[in-house]
Amino acid sequence: MNAYTCIRSKRDTRAYQTKPVPEDTLSRILQAGRMAGSAKNLQPCRFVVLAEEARKKELAACGQFATHIVTAPVAVAVVIPQDGREFDAGRSAQNMMLAAWAEGLASCPVTMHDAPCARRILGLPETHRVAIVLAFGYPAPDERRRSSPRLPLNDLVHHERW
Repeated sequence: MNAYTCIRSKRDTRAYQTKPVPEDTLSRILQAGRMAGSAKNLQPCRFVVLAEEARKKELAACGQFATHIVTAPVAVAVVIPQDGREFDAGRSAQNMMLAAWAEGLASCPVTMHDAPCARRILGLPETHRVAIVLAFGYPAPDERRRSSPRLPLNDLVHHERW
């Protein structure tokens, strides 16, 4: 799949098959996250990979609307320093989600609304925090591709001035 098709066709998915994610596939996804650019090339993102159901369940309790983390074969927490930029974490997360989609895996980003809870569950040092958690897995066969129509490009783009 070319990059443009990958970007245009990727949608967040919250229902997954129980089929495990192969290690080499997960490695490529994590590598894609590592390769994301960052402000001043600080490379602030670190990744905590969760595959154990009990640990995913504990982490899901730290976020609202996060129950699908438990059913995903793999979840990846994108961790940044306390003073780190969310933008850098977002770039890394988007790289991983697009790489996963190119590999046939669905994904969905999840916010950890209770930051202290997420820090405790993942054993993070006080100097770091969870920016976002990504759920990964093969999409469930009956998962409907809820593709809401996108706003027309002409409604979004302004030239020179608003």
